[in-house]
Amino acid sequence: MPAVKITGIDTLQVRIPLDTWAPPPMFAGRPRTHVEGLYVRVTTDKGVTGWGESFGSSGTTVIAAFDNWIRHLAVGQDPADTALVPRIERLLHGLGRAGPVMHALSGLDIALWDIRGKLEGVSVSKLLDGPRRKRVETYASLLQYSGNVEDVKRNTERALKLGYRHIKLHERTPEAVAAARAVTGPDIPIKVDTNCAWLPGEANAPVLGMKPSKPYWVEEPIWPPEDFESAARLRKATGVPIAMGENATSPSDFRKMIAAGAVDYVQPSIVKIGGITQFMRIAGESETAGVTCVPHAFFFGPGYLATLHCIACKERDAPLERLFADVAHVTYAKTVPDVNGAVEVPDRPGLGADPEDELFAKYKV
Repeated sequence: MPAVKITGIDTLQVRIPLDTWAPPPMFAGRPRTHVEGLYVRVTTDKGVTGWGESFGSSGTTVIAAFDNWIRHLAVGQDPADTALVPRIERLLHGLGRAGPVMHALSGLDIALWDIRGKLEGVSVSKLLDGPRRKRVETYASLLQYSGNVEDVKRNTERALKLGYRHIKLHERTPEAVAAARAVTGPDIPIKVDTNCAWLPGEANAPVLGMKPSKPYWVEEPIWPPEDFESAARLRKATGVPIAMGENATSPSDFRKMIAAGAVDYVQPSIVKIGGITQFMRIAGESETAGVTCVPHAFFFGPGYLATLHCIACKERDAPLERLFADVAHVTYAKTVPDVNGAVEVPDRPGLGADPEDELFAKYKV
C-alpha cells in the first residue's frame, strides 16, 4: 500500500482576456482574444496538492480524457511512483498516441512532479539533479500582426524597453522581419515563427528573403510539420537555422527530425509531449546529438514553471518563451516575476508557486 495516495484530480479551465496592441491574430480559424489554460489539480491523502497544466486550447477534450479514461486509473495510486504516468499511457495507447490523452497526461505528470517536490521539501529542479543555472533569460514572443510593419516595429520597441534581449515574431514576410531588425539593431536575436506557412515548394523564396535580416531561426516553415525531409532540404538550400517540435507527438519524432538533418533547435511543448518526464528525455537525447532544446512555452500556468525548471537543469542554456501581450491576469506575476527579460528559478518545494485563487475566481470557465 502506498504511503501517499492520490485522492482526486480536478481540471480547471480558464479564459483570460488579452490585448495584443493590434487587431487580434487568428488562431485555429478564430480571432485570438483570450489566453486559454487548463490547470490540473491533484490532491493527496496527506494534504499535499500538486498543480499541472495541459494544452489549454484543447481544453474540453482534455477534460473529457480525464473524466472518461485517466482519473480512475490515477486515483488511489502513489504520486511518487514515477512509473504511474508511463503505465497509464501504455494502457491508453489505443486512444491515440497524440492529442487530448497525451495533453492530459502531460498535465498529470507535471502535477505529480510538483507533489514529489513538496513531499520531499525540495524544488523540482533539485529532483532533476539541478539546477545548473539559477536564472533564465526570457524572450518576448510577439503575437502575429499579419505583416503590418508598423505594428511589428511598435511592439518590438515596446519589448526592448521592458528589458527583453530576445525577440520572436509570428510573421511570414521578409518585410516584417526587416522591420523588426531595423528596431533591434544587429545584436538582438530575432526568432521567426511562421506556423507551418508553406508547402515544401513554396518555402525557399520567403525564407531566403528573410536571410539578410539574420533570423536566429525560422520556426515550423513547412506544412505538414512532420515532413522532416522537406525541412532538411530547406535548411540545406537556404542556410537558415530551422526550429520545430511544438507539434511533435513523441520522443521518436525528435529522433526522426534530427536524423533527417531537419533541425537546429528542437522545441518540445511540455503541456503536449508528456510533461516533465518526457521533456527531459527529449532534451537529453537532442543535446547529446548536438541539437539545442529551446522549448515552446506559449502559456503562463504550471507548464510555464515546469519549463523553467527544465531549462535550468538541462545541459545547454536556453531562453524561456514569454507570451508578449497585455494579459488581464498573469499567473505567478508576483511569486515568479519576469524582470527585465529574466526569471529567477524558484527554490521553494515543488514548482515553487501555486496559481492564485483570484485567477479561478475571475476567469474560470
